[in-house]
Amino acid sequence: MRYFVRLLPYLRPHKGFVAAAVALTIMTSLVGLALPWPLQILIDNALGDRPVTPMLSRFLGGIDNQTLMLFAVLSGFGLALLHEGLQVISKFVNTKIEQRMIVDFRSDLFSHAQRLSMSFHDRRRSGSLIYAINYQASAAARLIMTVPPMAYSVLMLVGMFWILLQINLQLALVSLAVVPFLYGYITYYATHIQDRMREVKAMEAESLAIVHEGMSMVRVIAAFAREPFELLRFRNQGNLAADARVKLTLRETLFNMAVNTTTAAGTALVLGVGAYFSLRGDITTGQLMVAVSYLAAVYKPLTTISYTVGSLQDMFVSLQISFNLLDTQPEVVQRPNAATIQDAEGRIAFDQVDFSYSKRGRALEAIEFEAAPGTVIGLVGPTGAGKTTLASLIPRFYDPTAGRVLLDGRDVRDYTLRSLREQISLVLQEPLLFSGSIEDNIRYGRLDARMDEVIAAAKAANAHDFITALPDKYETQIGERGARLSGGERQRICIARAFLKGAPVLILDEPTSAVDSRTESVILDALERLMAGRTTFMIAHRLSTIRRADLVLVMDHGRIVERGRHEDLKDGGGLYSQLYQLHTGEPVVPAAPPTGKPTAPLAPQTNGSSAIPCPQCATPMTLQDQNQTLSTYACVTCSAKLELPSLIRAGSGRG
Repeated sequence: MRYFVRLLPYLRPHKGFVAAAVALTIMTSLVGLALPWPLQILIDNALGDRPVTPMLSRFLGGIDNQTLMLFAVLSGFGLALLHEGLQVISKFVNTKIEQRMIVDFRSDLFSHAQRLSMSFHDRRRSGSLIYAINYQASAAARLIMTVPPMAYSVLMLVGMFWILLQINLQLALVSLAVVPFLYGYITYYATHIQDRMREVKAMEAESLAIVHEGMSMVRVIAAFAREPFELLRFRNQGNLAADARVKLTLRETLFNMAVNTTTAAGTALVLGVGAYFSLRGDITTGQLMVAVSYLAAVYKPLTTISYTVGSLQDMFVSLQISFNLLDTQPEVVQRPNAATIQDAEGRIAFDQVDFSYSKRGRALEAIEFEAAPGTVIGLVGPTGAGKTTLASLIPRFYDPTAGRVLLDGRDVRDYTLRSLREQISLVLQEPLLFSGSIEDNIRYGRLDARMDEVIAAAKAANAHDFITALPDKYETQIGERGARLSGGERQRICIARAFLKGAPVLILDEPTSAVDSRTESVILDALERLMAGRTTFMIAHRLSTIRRADLVLVMDHGRIVERGRHEDLKDGGGLYSQLYQLHTGEPVVPAAPPTGKPTAPLAPQTNGSSAIPCPQCATPMTLQDQNQTLSTYACVTCSAKLELPSLIRAGSGRG
């Protein structure tokens, strides 16, 4: 019942259609109640010798049996035609309501899914969300639309039972003999089927998730020639879901068979009792035929109600899936009296910020710094140091577990989410584009932009030349995720999108990590123009990209371990110096250590790389152990050890 209550608001926008559906249900029921009566007139009055009723006599006057027979036949045909016509109109109106409700409910689910926090999307597979939004949401409208046929069936049931009472009391009571059995079937079915339906839908959702993942990762699958493996994975999951669906369908069929068998037994019982009463002269043959007709009509609503109650279980499970999504509360919420910010200066500050992911250790600890408007902040550190996490707190993809992130001196949680994110542009490591045209993707930065502004943004991003060289220029369809463009071209489209948005705060998350050196220089040239006058956070493994940063924050294990300019840090003997040496292979003379011991230039190792200075005593460290992820260095003087990512030279991984 709670599902009905929650779905009623979706009927309000369609009040006119709802009123029409109610009126049509009543009219169709009244016409349906009149359908069997021409049969009695035909048998008892036209073919038999019984006189017509006084009311019908006043209406027809004195007519012969042939005319009466013609009247009965035409009346039956006319009533049947009217009944079918009303049902067609009713079907049209109900379908209109149903489809509008489906769109409204799906829209609410889609909108809510977009508002949910990034941590939610980190945990949930996209395929399961697609299943809940696109496949299960229709249950909302179907549940509401069970009301008209249920109401029609109840009206017919009450009306026809009353008419049977008028014909013969005992016959009417006999017709109710099937009710206790139907009630028992429905109760048993409803209490035993939901868990199985839930399991089947979970399996079907997993099958859809495998399809979605496979299509998203088709290049990786092809690269590793894993098509047979993925097909086997899909078939195995599909077979599990199919077997479970077959078992469920068998139970549904057995339920339907029990209902049909019971109503057939009831019909036979009433027919036998009615024939006995007719032989005794208690009822006429025409009344018996009307009773049998009404009995079939009475049992049809009963069967409909039984089937509907059975199908409701499937709808309840589907709605549970959809409402579980709709009832999920975002972890990042907008405060009730949040302010709107426009044209921010771009002053960003972190005030003793801590952050932890769910069921994981602390990702950030005691982060504190301030970025003046228009400055460039470089974020550097080994993979997993927390660089991307730090940047993700600025647009409130996540909220800190302690401390504050400030924009223009005010906690970002005091601003509306929409206005806050309008002040921030992102250019990510993976250039994410939508299927559609190049123009559409650039204009995504500002939907009301004119074409000349789109072109200007493309020129600023060094994208205009390659776009105009394409046959369809800005109307070129780029395919899903921009598959028809190269990596560098996709990244320049993303930069153009950021140019068009024109936000005062810019986050660059390793935007050149996946391109070659020549393309990198083109992109860096565009980024130089994009960063001008904007507060910029540049996450980079390639230290060459942050040489001009006003402040470099060196992160390790979620903490800021060093800060300063590139020129100062590279000779400081700390983690930044080590990272710089790993990338460039240049020997570095570290600054004097706190112990006052003399330092010496680092000698190149036999493998071509430079030695790592010990952070304790500055003695060159030696490579002790190495695997695919970590390299372990040991100091021969003080026995200190240092672990660094093995792949950091390639610039791979996320912060």
